[in-house]
Amino acid sequence: MERTLLNEQEKPTRAHFEILLMSWAGWVFDFYDLILFTFLLIPIGHELSLSRVELSYILGASLAATALGGVLFGILSDRFGRRSVLQWTILTYSVGTFLSGFAPNLFVLLVFRIITGLGVGGEWATGQTYVGETFPPKVRARYAAFMQTGAPFGIVLASIVGGFVEPSIGWRACFLLSVLPAVLVIVIRRRLPESDVWAERKRLIAESGFKSTSVEEESKSKFLLLFSREYRRLFSQSLVLAIFDMSAYWFTYSWLPGYLHEQRHFPMAKSAVWMLVTQAGGLLGYLSFGFVADRLGRRPAYSIYSFIMAFALVMITLMWNVVVVYPAVILSFMFLVGFGTGMFSGYGPLFSELYPTSIRNTAMGSAFNLARGVQFFTPVIIAVVAEKYGLSGGISLAAIFAILTGIWIWTFPETKGRKLEIVSSAAAKSSD
Repeated sequence: MERTLLNEQEKPTRAHFEILLMSWAGWVFDFYDLILFTFLLIPIGHELSLSRVELSYILGASLAATALGGVLFGILSDRFGRRSVLQWTILTYSVGTFLSGFAPNLFVLLVFRIITGLGVGGEWATGQTYVGETFPPKVRARYAAFMQTGAPFGIVLASIVGGFVEPSIGWRACFLLSVLPAVLVIVIRRRLPESDVWAERKRLIAESGFKSTSVEEESKSKFLLLFSREYRRLFSQSLVLAIFDMSAYWFTYSWLPGYLHEQRHFPMAKSAVWMLVTQAGGLLGYLSFGFVADRLGRRPAYSIYSFIMAFALVMITLMWNVVVVYPAVILSFMFLVGFGTGMFSGYGPLFSELYPTSIRNTAMGSAFNLARGVQFFTPVIIAVVAEKYGLSGGISLAAIFAILTGIWIWTFPETKGRKLEIVSSAAAKSSD
């Protein structure tokens, strides 16, 4: 009797929700590690006597390391499975975060943040691939969006620790404490089943109908396969989309707490509260994006959320002095900045539907994290621009990239409701 795959179930089951919950928890602490560092930039700089540009290099290096982590762990996940590699990524960024609390100088801190970035880069794509491969097509976007809500929860947690806890215990203790939740996630993940789509592909390539093609495919580097004739155009499109979107995000968030603290003269606690407002918007944006994408399609949803983010960014930076006299209005634009970032919920379903199982995690991790790696330059660019135009001038550049994201998504085909491809089309044709 033929077994029904998880993504062929009529409705999500308990197994689906266990996979979703554990993937979500991993993403919470993944993103928490990145954003916590933006809150700790000022106390770290004071203690280690680091300039704003030097701090930007450290933040940029951790983002650049996510590129290598995304490629490395993406390849490992396509080879060894989703469940195991998720544990490896969380262990990696947990170790990097813990060690950061002992850093005595710029160089050592840089090394530990690179280790953190490697794990952070691998976790997102593996978790989104896991969810994308197991949930039914008609609800895939909304549950991938639910996993993406781990980002605002991670930022909220980072805001609380960085804005309220750090003044009492110091930045080093914050890093030491931050390893505990991630270790808990590693333990919980052991009960999860493997992605049966990934397992099914392994079964198929063991059969004679797929063996010859699969051996040839397996002999290639999965990363290099993305640049083959079959995939290079699609991967280039995916990479450009991710670069535009990631630039919009990190031009916004890499210095946003510092912008509120230094240029708008907010106490750090007040900066944290305003960051919480953006993440309330982010939570609603991530959740609602999935429903919009399942109803209207992936492309319209991306455009709607991207343009909302761009408009709100202009209002909280270039137009700050005009609207700040109305506190409720400026807070509403902070909320909309977060709401617009809901477009990140689209990557999981979109990339899952574009690529076959053999390279799905490699493609997703490579595009998303190479784009994040490019953000090495973002904090530095903002710091340089800020010397002349203030942090508001640097952060306002994010609006341009948000608009480009909303336009570029229309170079893709619409993939709403598409059934996942277990083996590549080339492999399927060769077996006929």
